[in-house]
Amino acid sequence: MTMILGIDIGAKGALALLSPTGELIEVADMPILRDGPANRPNVSAPLLASVVYRWQASQAFVEYVGARPKEGPTGAFAFGRSRGIIEGVCAAAGLPVTFLTPPTWKRLIGIPAGKDGAKDAARSEAIRRWPSKAELFARVKDDGRAEAALIGLAGMTLELSK
Repeated sequence: MTMILGIDIGAKGALALLSPTGELIEVADMPILRDGPANRPNVSAPLLASVVYRWQASQAFVEYVGARPKEGPTGAFAFGRSRGIIEGVCAAAGLPVTFLTPPTWKRLIGIPAGKDGAKDAARSEAIRRWPSKAELFARVKDDGRAEAALIGLAGMTLELSK
């Protein structure tokens, strides 16, 4: 069975495992340790690898991120480090990665562009698509879980359209 991994990058991100039919199998918050300078959260490569290897996905769809406006150099470096860890872990696992920009995956899922209410819109859409898993998206801070699941679904949709 071809399992799909969706990843929302960052310390507040998450991972989602989907079946080939788009059924949500499992979600996990991004594994972080507060071992960075000034107790900053960092994605833990060993903990991330344990999830990636255990789930045995055959394709990963990852949100494409870059430096953000008004972000300082420390934050930009931390975000880039997270992306590098995710790419490295997926490469070591032999897992092909496709990056999707936020406008691309949101358009494929039907979430309006823009930042106003986007996090709640993702949670709402995830609950609508997987009502039996609604408790996974119940808290405001569960937006990373919702986005990871929707990124995986958007990637599947994109692949089917090719």
